[in-house]
Amino acid sequence: MDIKDSLCNQLLIAMPGMADPNFNSTVTLVCEHNDQGALGIVINRPMEMNLGGLFEQLDLVEPNPALAHHPVLIGGPVARERGFVLHEPGPAFESSVSVSPEVQLTLSRDVIDSMAAGEGPEKSLVALGYAGWDAGQLEAEMLANTWLTVPAEPSVIFDVPFADRWSVAANIIGIDISQISPDAGHA
Repeated sequence: MDIKDSLCNQLLIAMPGMADPNFNSTVTLVCEHNDQGALGIVINRPMEMNLGGLFEQLDLVEPNPALAHHPVLIGGPVARERGFVLHEPGPAFESSVSVSPEVQLTLSRDVIDSMAAGEGPEKSLVALGYAGWDAGQLEAEMLANTWLTVPAEPSVIFDVPFADRWSVAANIIGIDISQISPDAGHA
């Protein structure tokens, strides 16, 4: 796959007819996309758990109280026991991937430890689980009109309220997603 064909750093917006309840009305940031498949993090599905609960589960001593009420997101249906942190670039962590110049994905615990200590990235999003696609699967879903894609904007990832991300992301390219029919077809 040529880099120009990659969907990395794109937002996948679930079309209104999305049948899979894991992705209905979701926005997913594609963090990796190559010949082997794709990995993304759903950025608009908060869990009941917040960072305070996560810090407690990880036995972190005296975590930063300013972060305690920040929600943890359902990043996708795969490996929900694994944590993923999307964040602004900053200090180096053990296992980070650059999604774009403005967004990194870290899979190692050191970013959570840094956040708990009040030394982490200023803007971040913590998710449990991820969305994964085998080779060719995401491309097939795109051809079936399952997803709308738009260039990722850090403000949508970090600043827009969760409930508004689906419509705001579609509006990046001037689409009112609420006006799209749930029935898709091909001409």
